[in-house]
Order: sequence, then structure tokens, then C-alpha cells
Amino acid sequence: MGSLFEPDERPRLVVHVVDALDAALTETSLLNLIRHLPPERYRHAIVCMHDRFGHQGDVREHGVEVVNLHKRSGSDPLHYVRMFGVLRALRPDLIHTRDGAGLPAQVVAALAGVKLRVHAEDGRRAADARGGVGKRLLRRLLCPLVDHYIAASGDLEEWLVESMGAEPARVSQIASGVDSVQFHPRLGPSAAVGPPGFMHDAAFVVGSVGRMDAAGNHTTLVEAFLRLIASPHPAHQRLRLLLVGDGPERAECQALLHRAGAAARAWLPGARADVPQLLRAMDLFVLPARAEDRSSAILQAMATGLPVVAAAVGGNTELVHPGFTGILVPPMSTELLAAAIADYCRIPDMAARHGARARSQVIARHSMPAMARDVLAVYDALTGGEAPGSVRGGC
Repeated sequence: MGSLFEPDERPRLVVHVVDALDAALTETSLLNLIRHLPPERYRHAIVCMHDRFGHQGDVREHGVEVVNLHKRSGSDPLHYVRMFGVLRALRPDLIHTRDGAGLPAQVVAALAGVKLRVHAEDGRRAADARGGVGKRLLRRLLCPLVDHYIAASGDLEEWLVESMGAEPARVSQIASGVDSVQFHPRLGPSAAVGPPGFMHDAAFVVGSVGRMDAAGNHTTLVEAFLRLIASPHPAHQRLRLLLVGDGPERAECQALLHRAGAAARAWLPGARADVPQLLRAMDLFVLPARAEDRSSAILQAMATGLPVVAAAVGGNTELVHPGFTGILVPPMSTELLAAAIADYCRIPDMAARHGARARSQVIARHSMPAMARDVLAVYDALTGGEAPGSVRGGC
């Protein structure tokens, strides 16, 4: 091995810090970004704070090192010590953190000597706001450590500048991208997913994908579904409910369905790796989340050719165009959510039209190559965009 002061001819190393790779949405989005960045200019490693690895095969096949910090539940300050050691060992050229959970890693990275630091906000503003003054103050204090911010929506960009004190020149709005090849409309009849009796030829499947926690607000969707199937309208007898994901509210949703005697008309399979196939089994995608951190799920549904009913919060209002690709409803409104679902169930042609427009919108504005091109521009601006091989000092 050469001296630490000899030129390093390898591509520059970017370390991505994530909470975990348990969710297929998170893993797929990050992997697709890595796939679309030029490997001759940047190589990648992923540092996970929690043990929930998920499916890592594709990640490792692309030469991406995955390191787990084994963070315990609750307070575990020692995981920052482990992170410091990992970053000192990896010696990345640039660190890329995401959302509130990754922001403290900016401090660790600075102490570990990582010179270039990027932080992305994908839509967790509402969740962090509920954390109170302490979290907001921490964000403002850490702001000077971040060389560049990436905001997934105009709403988040404005928040970073107006509320967090970020300089406008250090903030780039980069829309989330989605793989429109992997997430494509179904090409024939609906797949026979779910337990026996769940699907039938005339079924109209209302679905959602995402972590089932308080912010996800899936109980409101279940209540809207139960209201519809209890009504006398004949079209509502076709309804089926498919909720993909796991979390603390999954058991409550199952209990609501069982108490109403509707368990056979719903399927809650937990976290799954076959999200693209399950989306193709749906006729309508619903995102009732009270927080704006699920935009990747909306984009994947739109790429699949599904109309979207979503809560009118944050970046959702930039993705869903009422009357054109979907319907926006006030958060926590069971009645209006049920009415929106009923419209699509009763007018199948409208669902087909809106779904086709949704896919066209994704291809035009949210392609993975476009997202990767914009992220690459941020990386290049920070690193100077020069070819690897410059002298690298050691510590």
C-alpha cells in the first residue's frame, strides 16, 4: 500500500448515511441513484444506523459496501462513537445524510475530518416540527456544518431557507426520481395476489404502501374503507383493501377490520420486497399520511399508472394534480377520503385516465436519470468536478 500522501486514483468515495435498509422504497431509491451516477467518478458506501438491513443483494452486487452501526432502540450515544470510527476508516470524500435521523451524522463527519457534507430533506418537516423547539434549534445550530442541502420539493426548499436559516445558494431543489421501468402498469389481468378469496375478476383494489405508524395514518384509510363497504351502493361491494408495510399501527388496522367482519376483504401482508408487483395489483393508490415523507411511494404508484388520492400536505400538493392525476383531501378526514375513493370505484374510466396521466407526468418530470444528473451536479460543484487522483492528506 502506498503512502497516505500518494495520489489516490480511485473514484471519490461518497458515504450515504441512512436509518436502515428495511424499507424497499428507501433501498430502491438509493440503489437507483447509485446506479445512475458515473462509477468512474464516484464510488459509494452505505452506513446504516439500525439492524434492519432488508434485501442487500443488489446493493452489494454493485460494489457498494454496507456497514451497520447496530444502534439500539432508544438512546444509544455510543453509536456515534462507532460512526466516528467507521468514517475514519472509510475516509470518504463526501458524506450524504438524509432527513432528521441523519442530521447528527453531520457533526460526527466534521469531527472525523470529512471535508464535504451534503444533507437531503425528503419530506420529514412535519414529523420534526412535532419534536418541539429543541429539534428546530438543533437544526439551526447544525446548519453551518452542511455545505449543501437538497430539498425534494419547493415547500421543503422554502422551509430550509425561511425557517432553518440555510443560504439560498446552498440549497438545491431536486425532485425525487423513480424507476419507470421497474414500476410500470400491469400488462394484463390483475395478478392473483393475497389469500384465497381476496381477489376476484371484478375487484377494485384500493392500496397503500409505507410504514404503518402514526404519521402514516392508515387507520383513517381503514375507517373510510369500512364506511364504503357498509353502504348500499352496489359498486362498493367490489372493493378490496391492500396495505403493504409494517409498523405499530398494523395491529390496530387488523383489529378494526376484524371487529367489522371485513377481514376477508382486506390483506395486510406486512413489509414486502415485491412492491412493484403488488402495486400492479391495485386500481387506486391512497396515501393518507399526515406527514409529507412518503413522496417516493406516490411517485412509484404514479409510475405504475395508478391514480392517487392523498392528504393535502407538503410536497403531495406538488405531485398530485386534482382532477387530472388524482384527488387531494384534508388530512384526517374520513368522510372526504371515502368520497374520493368512491368516485374512482364508481367511475372506472376516470381511474384509467388519471392513472395514464400520472405515469406520463412521472416520465416527463421524475425520471431517475434526471434526478441523478442533478445530484451529480451538486457533488461535482463541491468536489470541483475534477478527475480523481489529487493528493490526499492523512490524519
